[in-house]
Parts: sequence; structure tokens; C-alpha cells
Amino acid sequence: MVILCKNDIHMYTIKQLDAFSDWLNGLREHKTRLRLARRLEKTSRGLLGDVKCVGEGVYEMREHFGAGWRMYYTQRGDAVIVMLGGGDKSSQSEDIKVALQRVKLLRD
Repeated sequence: MVILCKNDIHMYTIKQLDAFSDWLNGLREHKTRLRLARRLEKTSRGLLGDVKCVGEGVYEMREHFGAGWRMYYTQRGDAVIVMLGGGDKSSQSEDIKVALQRVKLLRD
């Protein structure tokens, strides 16, 4: 992907940890997988949407449908987003802990 900056909208390269890909591909509902994949595609075009920092450089993408889906990421430089993991509202606390552990491993 070519990284461009136009009108203050950044293009991002999205990288997925294997754990994130396994989680996303393992979701039972096809419509949920498609909707979350669409969110990642929008993110690659610079449209981050509803995002909240959860600490230590980890962010939570929030999707307000179904079980209240969450996807966790960290940013590397100005153009790379690394997807760390995901879950729903019911597992949010544990998912955040796991994402924080994974971002520490990326630093090592």
C-alpha cells in the first residue's frame, strides 16, 4: 500500500498479529466478521471512528452493535497500525490486559 497524506487524512498500513487474525476469523457470525473487516478497511483510509486510549499506547476501536465489539491496536510511526486483539463488551477487561501484554512484547 502506498502511504499518502491528503487533506490531513492519513493512510495507514494495517498489520495483524496472528492472535488478532485468529480471533477475527474465528467469529461465528459472518456478518460480524464482515462488519469488523469493513471497519479495518476504513481505518486504513484514515477513518479511525470511535477510538479510546486504554493506556500504554494501546487503543480500543469500539463498535456499537451486537455484543459491543472491541478491537485493540497500537500505532507504529505515522503510518502503521498493529492490531493486537479483539473481543466484546463482556470480555473487555481481560481483552485490555492481553492487548497491553502484547504491546509490551512488540517493544522487546
